[in-house]
Amino acid sequence: MLDTNGLLTGSPDRVNGSDWCPVSSQPIPTRVVLLAGPSGSGKSSLAARTGLPVLRLDDFYKEGHDPTLPLVPGSADVDWDSPLSWDADAAVATIVELCATGRTTVPVYDIATSARVGREVLDIERTPLFVAEGIFAADIVARCQELGVLADALCLRGRPSTTFRRRLLRDLREGRKSVPVLLRRGWRLMRTERSIVTRQTALGAHPCDKAEALGRLAAAAAGRHRAPAAPAPTRAPEPA
Repeated sequence: MLDTNGLLTGSPDRVNGSDWCPVSSQPIPTRVVLLAGPSGSGKSSLAARTGLPVLRLDDFYKEGHDPTLPLVPGSADVDWDSPLSWDADAAVATIVELCATGRTTVPVYDIATSARVGREVLDIERTPLFVAEGIFAADIVARCQELGVLADALCLRGRPSTTFRRRLLRDLREGRKSVPVLLRRGWRLMRTERSIVTRQTALGAHPCDKAEALGRLAAAAAGRHRAPAAPAPTRAPEPA
């Protein structure tokens, strides 16, 4: 559980077990913290450490037979790192339902087969805060903010070489894709990791390491919601 009694000190691996629900005579509206970051940056492990309910946004990937899936330029590989490979509308609708009712049904996605293999009930028991984590979380910051359900938006960042190693070991262990695909994707992501963080920051996610992320999550759990930065405006094309 998160320590909501003050700023985190000492090792970030030592998380206080104090109650995180603030006392109030009024119903506490449920809000979401969107946790983004490059693939392999540690989003899932960090979300699990908080003790908060977690919505896995990767379960909203499109299926492998979907004709709208994008391809990596100059390749026959599906670009699973493009937001076009993901169902943002379904993810937002699920977040809104969780905030409104505390319960919803979510897909279960198998990355190795690029398919939804079932559905399961997610019940957060009307807790005032939950985490929605995934590589496309930043893409829905503006929509969640407009809908009034956003507590904070974070983007985990670290060393690209560390992220590459962590991601490759995880993907090989879980057999997510073939080894050639994993290596091609891994090198591509390592070269572009800083631009990925820059893009997610521009979409409104605050860039931070794990220690700062835990501090901001503790503040959100205590009801001290932060207003994420407004997404950068789209620049109009220059006249010809």
